[in-house]
Amino acid sequence: MTKVLIVYTTSNGNTRRMAEAVADGAKSVEGAEVTLKEAHEATLDDVRTCNALIIGSPVRHRSADARIKKFIEDVCEILWLTDEMVGKVGGVFTVGGGYGDCGAGCELAQLGLLGALAASGMILVTLPKTTPGFQVAGMHWGPHGRSGGPGMEPVGINSEIMQAGWHHGANVCRIAAMLKEHDLLARGNIAPSADLIAMFARMSSAEK
Repeated sequence: MTKVLIVYTTSNGNTRRMAEAVADGAKSVEGAEVTLKEAHEATLDDVRTCNALIIGSPVRHRSADARIKKFIEDVCEILWLTDEMVGKVGGVFTVGGGYGDCGAGCELAQLGLLGALAASGMILVTLPKTTPGFQVAGMHWGPHGRSGGPGMEPVGINSEIMQAGWHHGANVCRIAAMLKEHDLLARGNIAPSADLIAMFARMSSAEK
């Protein structure tokens, strides 16, 4: 069984719709078990036990939503310390709209998310331009759902955008299924001390 965890947050429902499309794509892969959770619900054990983690966020001032950042700081950072995400498969997607046609800083937001996954030793899956739906949701790091018009008028996300999300979920799951039985990355460096790990855990608990 290939376990895919999709962690997202949403304000207007568009990121939830995209997350559901990504989940449906992952579920299309034989043997997939897909869990969809909002950021505040996702736990250390959820990430520990998954084969693939996909993070989805609304774009906030050219960055990821604060609720997603909290998940990264409270959950992913602890597992980064203990090297428990090394070799898992990761992907990202975003949703947002801004003035003009700049994509609301989606590339910066996606790069920030991918940076956190890369630091954790994950194997990253991007979005090739061959992906169906890329012509409207194409951002080579991961799909982006443009939910606002040029004047920030809300337009929501359409079926082509969700199609790109569907294929992204399927791509991530297929790669995770192929890699889950293989420990391909070199190991040997020493993780931080138990005392340091405990300190980070206490900091995360105190801030909740």
